[in-house]
Formats: sequence, structure tokens, C-alpha cells
Amino acid sequence: MIRDRCRFVVLLLLSGLLVPLHVASADPWILPGDARLRHDLQLLSDAGLVKAPLSSWPVSWGEVSRDVSADREAAARLPAHLAAALARVRAAAAEATRTGGWRAGGRLAGSANPMALRRFSGVPREEGELEGALQYTGDTFAMRLQATVVANPQDGKDIRADGSYVGAVFGNWMLSAGLVDRWWGPGWEGSLIYGTNQRPIPALTLERNYSDPFESKWLSRIGPWRLNVTMGQLEKERNDYSNTRFFAMRATWKPHPRVEIGLSRSAQWCGDGRPCGFGTFWDLFTGNDNDQPLDQQPGNQMGGFDFRWSVPWVPLALYGQAIGEDEAGGFPSKYLGLMGLETWGGWGDRSWRLHVEYADTACTFYRTPPDFGCAYQNGIYTDGYRYRSRSIGHSLDGDGEQVAFGAMLVNADGSSWEIAAQDSKVNRESANPVHSVASVATRTWSADVSHRRSLFGGDLNAGVGYQDLSPVAAGPSRGEARGFVQWTGQFK
Repeated sequence: MIRDRCRFVVLLLLSGLLVPLHVASADPWILPGDARLRHDLQLLSDAGLVKAPLSSWPVSWGEVSRDVSADREAAARLPAHLAAALARVRAAAAEATRTGGWRAGGRLAGSANPMALRRFSGVPREEGELEGALQYTGDTFAMRLQATVVANPQDGKDIRADGSYVGAVFGNWMLSAGLVDRWWGPGWEGSLIYGTNQRPIPALTLERNYSDPFESKWLSRIGPWRLNVTMGQLEKERNDYSNTRFFAMRATWKPHPRVEIGLSRSAQWCGDGRPCGFGTFWDLFTGNDNDQPLDQQPGNQMGGFDFRWSVPWVPLALYGQAIGEDEAGGFPSKYLGLMGLETWGGWGDRSWRLHVEYADTACTFYRTPPDFGCAYQNGIYTDGYRYRSRSIGHSLDGDGEQVAFGAMLVNADGSSWEIAAQDSKVNRESANPVHSVASVATRTWSADVSHRRSLFGGDLNAGVGYQDLSPVAAGPSRGEARGFVQWTGQFK
């Protein structure tokens, strides 16, 4: 079996070498998953060059391009590591914002023991993946047609349209429909409400293109702001209600160049056999919930806030996220929590970043003991806050606790190294009956190292790691090596 998997990966990689490729993407937005680009953008943001909020992904390429093209004199005085990051972002922005013409691209990937606890950095979901895409970006219209064939899929879907979309610009707004990954929050290891742990949810989305402040004297104090509203539909193979709808909205703003604040809200509602009318949605939207019999309640909601504060005296940032699983008095309650600290710096024209992050996905995480069997669970939607058996929020799923560490070194040419380690308690108290990671309380720790560089005209990302899983109550521990290789490019 291992030999067959290795052959599959090698064939994928060799097939991609038969055509000339280059790396840059031309989508109108920056999708989550590119940790190196996120690092560069955050460096430039903390240096005052990028003004846009960076905790709601995708991020608009148009706005990033405008920010990094401004104030050329100030950019010329930057330290070497910031100048290198600026040059990389400018080059990527110039390619991404080039309009007109169709482009084709592809991705080849293989993985042994794919990661169960996913983080911001994008790695293959399945043992083998072969992807092709056809993409167009114009002045007011953009689209991507993408198909992926996978080997041994966990959800039984071996052909996928993930990444496909159509979108159009209306003034300062982008309206799009498709299957696009999203990441809401400042965390590097997870988002408590909407991340990339699950496959992208098919949705219709309206989002602000440029985060320009209000023109009003008073409202302008909010600073740059973004708004995202999305309405999607979950899978039809659910055990509770097929075709459940998924509503989510998020607002982010920067009242100060060093402070970013976000408010997020999401809801499962409707579905075959449940109320789906406008009145039901209005009750859900206005918070008229939990006061009715269970079969008449509009849905399952989550909501909360997050922040990131960049300390002015040293290269250090504090960030956090709190998401309520329940409602009390019209406000979220029974919070799940995430908090972290990151620092960064330069070494000649190289740059680096370190982060430490803590997450607790049990309700009322701040109490001892917390409320187990509550997070990402619901009496109506008994499959929980999940899509295709994966948590829509943090990859820990409910009742988890994690301490994680990450380090990144980026060279001037864009090649990079990443190191990551996680110590996690999964499904504590075994109180979650449909847990997506472990059916019983399990302790797991892992360590991974990955390297990324340009190769054969494309972008190669490869990593190796080790994971140990130990059931808390009984049963033998299991250790396993893991690794992945991924190569991405576009046809010229």
C-alpha cells in the first residue's frame, strides 16, 4: 500500500514537469493557506504600509496592491528584511491584479497520514490530489473553474469542484458564488467560528472590496473596515436535516493602525423538513431564538469577537478570540476561547516570526470544570456544527484544549522554513458523541517541519512530521510518521 501511494505521488509530480509553469495566482483575493504571504502582509501592516484589516480571509488583492504601491519614498528607507517582504508582495500583487485573458493552472499533491488538526498553513487534505483550474479576472468580473481528483477521500467524494467561483464587482462590493475557503480570526492554529478545517462550503457571498473609512467625521473614527455576509448550503448526506443552510457574517475594523477588532456570527438553519421562510430567517437574524419549542426554533447560532493588538514599543502582538455557543439576553454566552502571542524580526534580508497559541473549545472555558458536551453541538442539528464530518470551527472540534507553537524563517527569494508543534487534549471527558477527531478522550502531540521554494517553474512545499495519539482511559498509544509534498503552478 505504501509503495502504491509513493508511486502515485511521483507520477503526479513528474506529470507536472512536462509543461512550463509559473507560480503567481490571478484571483481577485488572497485565499487563506499561504502562511508565507500572510507573514509578509503582517510585517508590512505592523510597519504601517498595509492599511487593510488582515483577520478576514480572503483578503482583497486590489487593496493590498494599492497599499504597497503608495509612499515609495518611505518604502525606500525600510530595513532590508522589510524591503524584501515588500518586493515579494509587490511582485505577487502586480501579477494578481493583471486583468484580461484566461489562465490555466494545476496542483499536484500527496500526503502520508494527512493532518487531522489543521492550521492556517495549507497542506493536502487527502493522500493524493490532482487539480486543474481555468481562471479569468477582468475589471468587473472574475471566475475560476477548478476540479480536483483525490485518492482515498475521507468523505467518499473523489471528484471535487472546491475552489471554483464566479464573482462580479458592484461599486466597492464583490458578489460571488462558489466554493471558497475562509478564515475568520487572528489565530495561526485555528478559528473558533469559521476556518479551513472543513472543505469549502458552497455559498453566495457579498463582501466589501476596499476597506476605506467612512467619509463622515464621526464614523471615520472606526478606521478602515470590511464586511462579509455569506449564505451557504451544507451537504445533503447529513443525518439530521439534509441541505441545511449556513449563514455567516463578519465585520472587522482598525480604529488604530495597531489595533484590529472583529465581530463574527454564524448560524445553521433551514434544511429539508424544517422551517425555511423569511420569517424564520428574520427570527434568527434578530436573535428571536431559544424561547420557542425545539422544533420551532429558527436554528443553531454562534457569535463573538476577536482582536489583535500590536505593541508599539517592541515587535510583539497579542491576539484573542471568544465565540459564544449559546445566547443569553440577546448576547453570546458559554464562550470558547483562543489567545496567542506573536513576535517577528529581521536577520539581514531574511525575516522570521514566532507564535504561541492556546485554545479551549469547551463552553465556559474560563471555569473549572468547563461545560463539556456543549461546543459545536445542538439539539436540532444533531450532526453538530460540521460540514462533511469536519468541524466548521477549530480543528480540535468540541471539548478540546491545545497549546501550539510555530516558527517561520523567510529568505529574500521567498523560500521558507516552518516548524510547528502541538500538544492537544481532544474530546475531553468523551462527552461529544459525534466528534470528528476522536470518539474518546485522547491526548495527542505532534511536531512538523516544512520547506517551501520555487522549483521547475512552480512552487514546491514539502514537510515531514510525527504524531503520537494516546487514549486517556485505556488502550495503547499510537505513534505515526507523516509527510506531504505539494507543487503548484500556472501555465504560461
